[in-house]
Amino acid sequence: MSEEITRTGGNPAIDAGSSAWSVVVLFGGPSAEHDVSVVSGWAIADALAGSGLAVERFFIDLQGGWWRVPEAAAIGRPPAGAFDDPAAAGADGPWPAAEALAKLGSRHQRPVVFVALHGPFGEDGTVQALLEAADLTYTGAGVAASAIGMDKAVFKRLAGGIGLPIVDWVEIGASRWRSDPAGVLRDLDAFADRTGERRLMVKPSRLGSSVGMTLAHTAAERGAALDTAFEYDTIVLAERYLDHPRELEVAVLGNDAGSLESYGPGEVFPGREFYDYVAKYRDGVSRTVPEAGLDPATAARVRNMAEEAYAAIGCEGFARMDFLADGEHIYISEINTIPGFTPISLFPQMAAGGLGSFAAVCLRIVDLARARHASRVRSVLSPADLPR
Repeated sequence: MSEEITRTGGNPAIDAGSSAWSVVVLFGGPSAEHDVSVVSGWAIADALAGSGLAVERFFIDLQGGWWRVPEAAAIGRPPAGAFDDPAAAGADGPWPAAEALAKLGSRHQRPVVFVALHGPFGEDGTVQALLEAADLTYTGAGVAASAIGMDKAVFKRLAGGIGLPIVDWVEIGASRWRSDPAGVLRDLDAFADRTGERRLMVKPSRLGSSVGMTLAHTAAERGAALDTAFEYDTIVLAERYLDHPRELEVAVLGNDAGSLESYGPGEVFPGREFYDYVAKYRDGVSRTVPEAGLDPATAARVRNMAEEAYAAIGCEGFARMDFLADGEHIYISEINTIPGFTPISLFPQMAAGGLGSFAAVCLRIVDLARARHASRVRSVLSPADLPR
C-alpha cells in the first residue's frame, strides 16, 4: 500500500509522504453505549496523535449532532459527562450528519475516519452507509457485516448454519410479547424444559455492552427481564444459561479471509454474577488477561473458529469474537465489530501482544482501512461507461 504506516525501532512512525492525510476519530453517538464510546474514541485519538498523525476528534451527541472537539480539550481521558454541553466545552457545531460529512468530503485531502462508535448507529451499518455515500475511507467492517454482527439473532443463525457451536436460544418479538405474554412465557417454560436449565439469559438482539441484559433465575423473573430488554430493542433473545462459564475473547484483524491475523484467546474474570455493564466498565470490578492459558491445540481451535465466523459475515478491518467455555464445550457467543478500547478492554490488549503496543494496533487498523478503500472496484458508472 502506498504511504503505509511503518514502524521504526519498535515505535510507530509515519513514512515521508504520508503526512498529507489525517484521521478523524468519531465517538459518542446516539446509543446507550455513548459513554463507553467516548472513552474508546479518546484513547484511540490519543494513541494516533502520539504516533505522529494529524488527528481530529468528532463527537456525536445523543441527538445525533456532530461536533468538532478543539485540540485544547484533547488531553488525557475525559471525565464522565465532559460533553454534556459540547458548546460549553468549546466544540464547534452541531452539524447534521450530512453537513459534517460534506465538510470532510470536500477537503482536498480526505481524512481516514476511525469509527469508534459503539452500539446502534455506529456499529450496525448506519454510519458506515453514510461514509460510503460520502466516499470516505473508514475503519472496520462494511455495511452488511456491521449489520449482521450487531444483530445477535441473525449472527447466531448464520454461525449455527455453518456448523459453529452456539448456545441454545430462542428469540421473541416485541409485538408477540405485547399481544400474547402468557404464550411467550409458556414457550420459555417449554424451552427451559428441553434444555434442562431453568435460568435464562435475556438480552436485546441489537445492542452491546450488556445493556438491557438480565439473568432470569426463575420463571417468575422472566417477564421483568423481557420488559427490560424490550426497552432497548424489538427483538429479544433468551439463551440457556451456562453456570459460570469461562469467558474467552479473540482479536481478529484483516481484510481478506486468506490472510487474517488472530490473537488470544484472552479471558475475562467478571467481578459480578455475569459480565454485565458494571462488570465491563467500572474500574476494578473485573479482571482480564490477554492469554487464557489454554493448551495450544484448544487455543488454536478457538482462533480458527473466530476467523471462520469473521470471514463468514464478510468482516473487514477488525473485530472481537466472544466465546463461552463450559467444560470441554466451547460455544461462539457473538462478534463485536467495534470492540471497546477502554483501559480494561481485551481487544487492544490481545492485538498489542502481536503488534507491539496499543498505538500499533490503532495504526494497523488505519492501514487496513486505507488498503481496503484503495483496492475497491469502482461501482458507480457514468453515462460514458454504459453499453451502447
